[in-house]
Amino acid sequence: MATKASVAEQEKQVQENIHAQMNTVCTYMDEILRPDPKLADTINPSSERNTAPRRSGLGLAVGMTPSSHDNPGAAVAETKPLKRFELSQKLKDLTGYTLEIKPSQIQHKEAGLGLYLDGEADVGSVIAIYPGVIFSPAYYRYIPGYPRVDLQNPYLITRYDGTVINAQPWGNGGETREIWDGWTNADSTPTQPILNSEGGQNGSDRVWKLLSKPLNRARVGGKGVVLERRNPLAFAHFANHPAKGADPNVMVCPYDFPLSEKDMRTYIPNISFGSGGDVAMKKFGSFWFKPWKSSSKVVDVPIIKSLVLVATREICNEEVFLNYRLSNLKRRPSWYTPVDEDEDRRRWS
Repeated sequence: MATKASVAEQEKQVQENIHAQMNTVCTYMDEILRPDPKLADTINPSSERNTAPRRSGLGLAVGMTPSSHDNPGAAVAETKPLKRFELSQKLKDLTGYTLEIKPSQIQHKEAGLGLYLDGEADVGSVIAIYPGVIFSPAYYRYIPGYPRVDLQNPYLITRYDGTVINAQPWGNGGETREIWDGWTNADSTPTQPILNSEGGQNGSDRVWKLLSKPLNRARVGGKGVVLERRNPLAFAHFANHPAKGADPNVMVCPYDFPLSEKDMRTYIPNISFGSGGDVAMKKFGSFWFKPWKSSSKVVDVPIIKSLVLVATREICNEEVFLNYRLSNLKRRPSWYTPVDEDEDRRRWS
């Protein structure tokens, strides 16, 4: 008689399945981009790109200045000079699908761009990964715009464990493999307090300002990481919520990428803000805090806490829709129509 798998065992199976798919995709991209060894000796070392990070966005928000000593051992491996579109099409030849960004079919002015699957993906396929800077609850105060982080940044998402991913700095990706530190493309990130119609902060804002005294930035570490900015699947942040009468065709799943998988690291479009270690945090209401006598959690293998989009049905040449499951405890945007009100209520109760 078969026994029912425990929740922990099911979660493990899901992680193993996602990791196996990601490993396959990363291997494909590596094979596509690996330069021809016969041409390796003809490369002129003086033609190497300057990959020093520029100071902007996230760096300005926390007053950090990038240093060449932050990651002295980092080196950008030579790759074939393919454009992102070329890499995308070659990956599609191997996987059967890739992603496109173009105007959404949703009929409201705030829909903007949408995420489209070009090709065919089976149910259960990992079709996209959520890129950007990862903030554990210990570093919430460093999210640009804190505490009203979502007022001018629609590219934030939260995992079930409280981890926040900010995809705004990633933007549309890039056309190179480079050392990425989370500052690139973040110039539009709001770093100033939101003002009321009279040009001043209202009472609520002043209270939040008192409660949100920034942490000592001297405690914050972090290094740039060599990432493949041409990654064709690093666009989960462009998926829209379905319009009224439509159903989502993907679901979000946490993906704990083990940093021991060094051959895959370049293709995981995330970096952790801060020291990268897990800090034991507790939640009181809407606030996270570090207990006075807490100690860091012991993690056998360091991980990157990312998110992926998984197809909930067969998808063929169509726009990708994700149920945002916005809280019913707060005023929701006029364009938002719940997919399942009961599910939202359970999620936020």
